[in-house]
Amino acid sequence: MTLCPVALAVGCSKCAIVSACPLKGVIGDYKAPEDAAKAQDAAKPGGDKPA
Repeated sequence: MTLCPVALAVGCSKCAIVSACPLKGVIGDYKAPEDAAKAQDAAKPGGDKPA
């Protein structure tokens, strides 16, 4: 659930203080780049199976 007004308006990635925000993963919509890649791989059919 996104509670931050900036995250609601434009998203955490466009916020001016995203690098200093201690709660970006708790009250905002921030996802670390490696977490986003894992989520995309898991969404693909057979994405979590080794080659």
